[in-house]
Amino acid sequence: MFFVAFVVKLTPMPNSIQRFRANLQDEIDGAALYTALSRCERDPTRQDLFVQLAQAENEHADVWRDRLMAAGISDFPLKPSTKTRLLIQLVHYFGPAFVLPVVAANEFADCNKYAGQSDAQRMSAEEHGHAAVIRAAAGENGPVDGPGIAGAERWHRGGSGNELRAAVLGVNDGLVSNFCLVMGVAGAGAASATVLLTGMAGLVAGALSMALGEWLSVTNSRELARTQIDKEAEELEQTPEAEKKELALIYQAKGIEREQAWLIASKVMENRDTALETLVREELGIDPAELGGNPWSAAGVSLLLFALGAIFPVLPFLWLDNAQAVVASIVSSLIGLGVVGMVTSLFNGRSFGYSALRQIVFGGVAAAITFWVGRLFGAAIA
Repeated sequence: MFFVAFVVKLTPMPNSIQRFRANLQDEIDGAALYTALSRCERDPTRQDLFVQLAQAENEHADVWRDRLMAAGISDFPLKPSTKTRLLIQLVHYFGPAFVLPVVAANEFADCNKYAGQSDAQRMSAEEHGHAAVIRAAAGENGPVDGPGIAGAERWHRGGSGNELRAAVLGVNDGLVSNFCLVMGVAGAGAASATVLLTGMAGLVAGALSMALGEWLSVTNSRELARTQIDKEAEELEQTPEAEKKELALIYQAKGIEREQAWLIASKVMENRDTALETLVREELGIDPAELGGNPWSAAGVSLLLFALGAIFPVLPFLWLDNAQAVVASIVSSLIGLGVVGMVTSLFNGRSFGYSALRQIVFGGVAAAITFWVGRLFGAAIA
C-alpha cells in the first residue's frame, strides 16, 4: 500500500512529461541560438556574454533531460526546432545585430514561463536575469558607462529585427492587396487576359506607390533629424551646463547612480563632437551616422518586397485560363500567405502552424469578400 503510494507520488503524470519535453525543447533552442550568436559576434565582450548564456541554457536543458530519463522517457528532443534553425541561418547571413532584437523580445515574452512551475523556481529567476541581460545587450536598457554609450547604440541600431519585420510586412502588403484585386476582377467574370493585365497593373502601381511613400518618409525623417541636430548643436554652444545636466538626468533615468551619472556626463562633455553625438542619440534618439537611412535604398527595397508578394496571385494567369487560373491563383496566394505567417512567427512568439493558419484565414477571408463583391458588381453591370 505504502509502496504503491510512493511509486505514484514519484512517477510524473503525463502532463508533467509533456511539460518536461516542452521545457527541454525551449532550453535546447536557447542554447543553440546563443551558441550561433557567440560564433558570429565580433565584439569580445558580447561574444563572452553569449557563451555564458549558452552554457546556462545547456545546464537548464540537462535538468529537464535528467528528469525525463528518470521517468523512463527516452524519446525527448535532441535538436533545435525549425524556427530556431531559421533564426540561426539569419544570424549567419545578416549577423547578430539583425536578429538580436527578436531574441530580446522572445526572451522577455518567455521570462515567466517557469513562474508557475514549483520545481523550477531557481531556473525562473535565472530566466528573468537572461531576459534583462539580453535586452541590455540589444540596447533596450541603455549602456552604463561613458563613451561606450554611443557605440552600443550604434551597434543596436545598425541592424535591427525591425528590418525583418518591415520586410515581411512589405511582402504581405503586396500579396494581400493584389490577391484581393485579382479575386475581385475574377469574380466579376473578366477574361483571364483582363485579370492578368489588372494584376500586373496592381503590382506596378502598388510597388511604385510603396516606393514613393518610403522615399518621402525617409527623406522627411532625414530633414527633420538634420534640423533637430542643428538645434541641439546651437543649444550645446549657448548653454553647455544645461545640456550636461540634461545628459546626467537621462543617465539617472536609466538607473545609473546620481554621482556616476554626473561623472559620465562631465566626461562626455569634454569633447564637443562627442558631446553633440551623445546628446543627439540620448536626448533625440537619432543616429547621426544614419539619419534614418538612405531614402533611395529604402524605396528600392519597398518596391521589390511589394512586387515579390504581389506576383503570387498573378503568376498562374501567365499559363492557365479561366477557372484553372483562378484556382491556381488561390492556391499560390494561400501558400504565400502561409510562408509569410511562418516568418512572422519568428518575432511574435507563436508557433509556425498557428501563425501560418492565421495569415491564411485572414487573407483568404479578405479575398473571398472581394471575390463576391466583384461577382455582385459584375452581375449588376451586366
